[in-house]
Amino acid sequence: MSTESFVFEGGAHKHKLLVELIEDLGGWVVQKKILAQEATITFTIPNTADVPLLRERVLELRGALREQPLLGTEIGVIAPTIARHHLPHLLCDIAEYMRRLGAKTNMIGLARGVGQRIAQITTQEKKIIEEHDAAIFVLGNFEYCLKEYKWKLYKDITIPFVVTGGPPLESVPHAEYYIGNVGRLPYRFRRLEEIDKLQEIGNAVSQCIKKVRSFMAHDPPMIPSFAVKEEIERQVNEIKEVFSPSPIVPKIRGVRVKLPYSQFREKIANVRIGDYLLKEIADIKKSNFRDYILVQLLSQSQIHTK
Repeated sequence: MSTESFVFEGGAHKHKLLVELIEDLGGWVVQKKILAQEATITFTIPNTADVPLLRERVLELRGALREQPLLGTEIGVIAPTIARHHLPHLLCDIAEYMRRLGAKTNMIGLARGVGQRIAQITTQEKKIIEEHDAAIFVLGNFEYCLKEYKWKLYKDITIPFVVTGGPPLESVPHAEYYIGNVGRLPYRFRRLEEIDKLQEIGNAVSQCIKKVRSFMAHDPPMIPSFAVKEEIERQVNEIKEVFSPSPIVPKIRGVRVKLPYSQFREKIANVRIGDYLLKEIADIKKSNFRDYILVQLLSQSQIHTK
């Protein structure tokens, strides 16, 4: 049994029928926006066998349904530096395309990723990147640089990642996924072949995430991250005062809560989910992002041996 995620776009007048069906199927509404007469509902359901029933209801509502293969993930889009020639429009295009596939994205510029001999990544930067579910390293146009030097930036990264660059190579050292003919461009993607490249990057990231989820299926967490998000929203009233577009970011194995760790750690740790307190089924850590709270769900075998 595997989950499927979608976004519904259609009329708002009967959108509650769809919400009720999602809940009946054991799914979660991740986000719901009602603007005038239009509704946008992002959701996930736990069983792919229920998708035909879902599509039938959407057809009745005369709406549109788009798959969101990266829903419930946080993706880091990495540039060698934040200088203008290393952080071009291309990163915005890649980050925005990942959002359209359902991911929450963060753009990260390294402090010393520039050049060949001096290219490096700090321990703190590595920790920040590894808080994500996957990463995309957007590198430059020189084949010699990619093959001989830039692998130092990602060689020791422990999360799945995709590397992009300008040269049309089959592969680069220490990377499972490399996508060429991207490189460093001073303009936004507009042509069809450029949009196809974004799709290729999206497919590679989706493959990374699918492998992680497949591995997790052998020993999954006690409850899904969407259920954790829902309970924190219900039990922690202060989350309603956070003005970020995503006060709680669902991840593959947990959530990121955008409340100060020093003030709210205990309150988050004591959120009750069924027969458990959150601290009994998850590790509650301080995030390397500001003072946020990182909730990392334990697998079922870890809970039983804890």
